[in-house]
Amino acid sequence: MDPIGPRGLQQREGALGCPQEGLPSPSESSELVQECLQQFKVTEAQLRQIQASLLGSMEQALSGKASPAPAVRMLPTYVGSIPHGTEQGDFLVLELGASGASLRVLWVTLMGVEGHKTEPRSQEFVIPQEVMLGPGQQLFDFAARCLSEFLDALPVGKQGLQLGFSFSFPCHQTGLDKSTLISWTKGFKCSGVEGQDVVQLLRDAIQRQGTYSIDVVAVVNDTVGTMMGCDLGVGPCEVGLVVDTGTNACYMEEARHVAVLGEDRGRVCISVEWGSFSDDEALGPVWTIFDRTLDQESLNPGAQRWFEKMIGGLYLGELVRLALADLAQRGVLFGGSTSPVLLSPGSILLEHVAEMEKFLAILQETVMLLAPECDVSFIPSVDGGGQGVAMVTAVAARLAAHRRLLEETLAPFWLTREQLVALQRQMREAMAKGLQGKPSSLRMLPTYVRAIPDGSERGDFLALDLGGTNFRVLLVRLASGGVQITNQIYSIPEYVAQGSGEQLFDHIVDCIVDFQQKQGLSGHSLPLGFTFSFPCRQLGLDQGILLNWTKGFSASDCEGQDVVYLLREAIKRRQVRMKLNVVAIVNDTVGTMMSCGYENPHCEVGLIVGTGTNACYMEELRNVASVPGDSGHMCINMEWGAFGDDGSLGMLSTYFDERVDQASINPGRQRFEKMISGMYLGEIVRHILLHLTSRGVLFRGQQIQCLQTRDIFKTKFLSQIESDSLALRQVRAILEDLGLPLTSDDALMVLEVCQAVSRRAAQLCGAGVAAVVEKIRENRGLEKLTVSVGVDGTLYKLHPHFSRLVEETVQELAPCCEVTFLQSKDGSGKGAALVTAVACRLAQMTRV
Repeated sequence: MDPIGPRGLQQREGALGCPQEGLPSPSESSELVQECLQQFKVTEAQLRQIQASLLGSMEQALSGKASPAPAVRMLPTYVGSIPHGTEQGDFLVLELGASGASLRVLWVTLMGVEGHKTEPRSQEFVIPQEVMLGPGQQLFDFAARCLSEFLDALPVGKQGLQLGFSFSFPCHQTGLDKSTLISWTKGFKCSGVEGQDVVQLLRDAIQRQGTYSIDVVAVVNDTVGTMMGCDLGVGPCEVGLVVDTGTNACYMEEARHVAVLGEDRGRVCISVEWGSFSDDEALGPVWTIFDRTLDQESLNPGAQRWFEKMIGGLYLGELVRLALADLAQRGVLFGGSTSPVLLSPGSILLEHVAEMEKFLAILQETVMLLAPECDVSFIPSVDGGGQGVAMVTAVAARLAAHRRLLEETLAPFWLTREQLVALQRQMREAMAKGLQGKPSSLRMLPTYVRAIPDGSERGDFLALDLGGTNFRVLLVRLASGGVQITNQIYSIPEYVAQGSGEQLFDHIVDCIVDFQQKQGLSGHSLPLGFTFSFPCRQLGLDQGILLNWTKGFSASDCEGQDVVYLLREAIKRRQVRMKLNVVAIVNDTVGTMMSCGYENPHCEVGLIVGTGTNACYMEELRNVASVPGDSGHMCINMEWGAFGDDGSLGMLSTYFDERVDQASINPGRQRFEKMISGMYLGEIVRHILLHLTSRGVLFRGQQIQCLQTRDIFKTKFLSQIESDSLALRQVRAILEDLGLPLTSDDALMVLEVCQAVSRRAAQLCGAGVAAVVEKIRENRGLEKLTVSVGVDGTLYKLHPHFSRLVEETVQELAPCCEVTFLQSKDGSGKGAALVTAVACRLAQMTRV
C-alpha cells in the first residue's frame, strides 16, 4: 500500500480527477477496502495498553512529577462541588470555543430540582475568521459586544449580573475565576492571549464596553460544564465527557491526590486535557497513515496530534475523506475518479459521516469491557455548556453562602488565646477557694493519698474499678520483675446503674465473688483498693462520701453515703464467707497518676479524658484547710468536671452546649465536663448538624430522622472522622452507616464541625492542666518546673489530634513548666492497687 502523504499524493498528482486504467477486480477491491479499514481496528490488548498508559500519565501529572513530561495535563478547575438540586437564580453564560467558529450567550434561570424548569434564552454569534486569527483584544471586544447586544433585548436594567465563562481551550487555572490560556486549539490562533488570564481579558473588554455590570464568577471549560449540567434526576454526575469538535474529559478527584493543591480534604474537578495524550508505545500501533497525513496538514502539526486528532469531530470527517480519496485513487471507489471536493481538506464534515448513531453503543461496550467493576451510565447532555456553566456559577454562590453560615456557627468554638488565659485564671481562683473551703465550683477534695510510689512496693492486691458501663475486678501482683495483672470485666446494665443503690452494690459483690472463685482466692484476705470514679468527699483513705452521680449513673440512696460502707453492707447481704480488707477508695484520676508514678517519679498530676473528665495533683498539705498539718503533700481530687457550675463558663458556653445540658440527666451540673468529655462531644456535634440542616447548609436542608435521635452520633465517630489516614470517601462511608444521605460537601462540613468541637475540648482541657502545673510551680517557688502528667481515657488516647492540642495549649499557657504527658496503661486497676500498696508501705514504716 502506497503511503498517503504529500509525497504519495504528488506521485499521482497527474491522475487526480481522472479514472485510472486497469481498475481492480471486485475481489481485489474488497481486499483493498479491508486492508484500508483494518488499520482502524483496535484489539482488546491494544485498548488495555492505552488504558494503562493513560492512567499512568494521569497519576504522574497529579503527583506533580515533571520528568518525563506527563502526556496529559490533569488541570485543577477549582470546581469543588457538584450540584445538589437546591441551586436557584438567574445567571449569564458566555460560551467560547465549544462549537467551533461561533460564540453563544445564554440567560439561564435555575429553579432547583423541585422547581419548574425554564428553557434558557440564548443567541449564537458567528466569529469572523479574521477575529479567530487576529489580535486577542479584538476577540474579547467582540465577545463583550455580543454580551451587550444579547442583554439589550432583555429587561435586565442595571442589576448586577453573575456570569459563567465557558472557555473550551487548554488552560492553567489557579482559581475558579483565574485561568491562563496554555495554547489555542480548534482553529483559533489569536495573538497575545497565550500565557494570559482570559478572565481578566474578558473583564477588561466588558469594562471597555461599559454597558452592563457583569461579574465574571467562574471560568469553566465545556467538559466541566457538561458534567455540571447533567439532569440530577438520574443521580450525581461525577464525570464529564465531550466528543465534539474536540474531545476532553473531566472528573471529581480527591484533593489529596492533587499535589499542586496541597490539600488533604475535599474534592476538585480535574480537566484531564486528554486531547494531547500521546504515547508512541501505546498509540503507535493504532496510528494510521491517514492520521499522520491529517496531522501534517493541520494548523498545529505535532500538537494535540494523538487523542484529539483520532477522536474529535474537527478531524473525524477529514480522516474519512483521506481514506475515501485513497480508495478512489486505487480505483476501488467512484470508478477510480476523484473530484475536487473529495480532494479538498474539510469537505467532509462530522454530520456527513455515516453510522455515527453507533458511537454511544460502542463507547458503552468498550467501557464495560475495560472497567467491568464500574457501573457506568452515559447521560447525554442537553445543554452542558450553558446549563452546566450556569450551574458552576450557582454552586459557587451556594458554597460561599454555606461557608459563611458554617463559619458563623463554629466561630464560638474557635477560642482565642485571651479566652484561654482568662479560663486558666478563673480555674486558679476556683482552686484557691476550694482549698480554703470557700464556695467554689471546684471541690478540691483531699484523697488522703500522701505519696506517690517509690518503686519498692511488693505484694498481691485486689482492685475494683467502677467508673462507667463496665466494672472490673483485678488481681495485681507487684514484684521486682514488674507488675502482673489478671482481670475480668463485668457489665453494668443500665437498669442497674439507674436502679436502687442496693441493687447496684449487690451486683458488684456478685462480680467479686465470681472473680475470687475463678482465681482460687475464696477465703483469702488481700488488701483491696476500690477505684470509684465519681465525685466523693473523702474522710479518710477508706472512707468516701458520694457527692453526686455522673456518667449516666443515678442509683438511688447512694448520694451522701459512704460507698465503702455500702459495699460492706452488700457483702453482709450476700451471706457468703468473704473477706475484704478495703484499704483505700481511689478516684480513677488518682489511680492514673499513681500508675504512671510507679514508672516516673516526676508524675504528680493525673488527668482523665474519656467518658468523663477530671484531674488531680499533689498539693502542699499546708494549703489544704480541711486536713490538719503543715508539712508533706496531699493528692487533691479537683473534680473539675463541675468547674463552671457557678456560671463562670457562661462566656464560653454556646447555644449547642445549653441544648446538651438541658437534655442531660443532670442539667446545670458538670458544665466543664459537658464541653470536654467523650460522653457529650458527639451530642454537641449532633445539635450543630441539626442547626446547619435547618439553615439549608447540610443534607440539602432536609430533616434527617436519625439525627433526631439522641446519642446517635457517638464521640468515637469524631476520632474516626478526624483521622488523617481517612480519605473523604471513607468519612462519607462512616456517616452513611449512620443513615445520613450526604454529599462530599456535607462530609467535609461535618468534618469541620467535628474538628471545631474536639479542638475546643482539647484547648479547654489544656488550659485546665496549665492552671494546675502553674499552681504546683508557684507552690514550690520554682522558676522552672519539671513535671509529668499521667493520662487515661479513650478520647485522649484514641482521638488523632486531641493529645497534641492539649500539649500545645499547655506549652503556650504555662511556658515556665516543662510538662511531659504519660499515657497510663491501667490507671484505674493498677493505680488502685498502687495506692493500696503505698498505704501499706507507709503504715509499715509508721509501725517501725
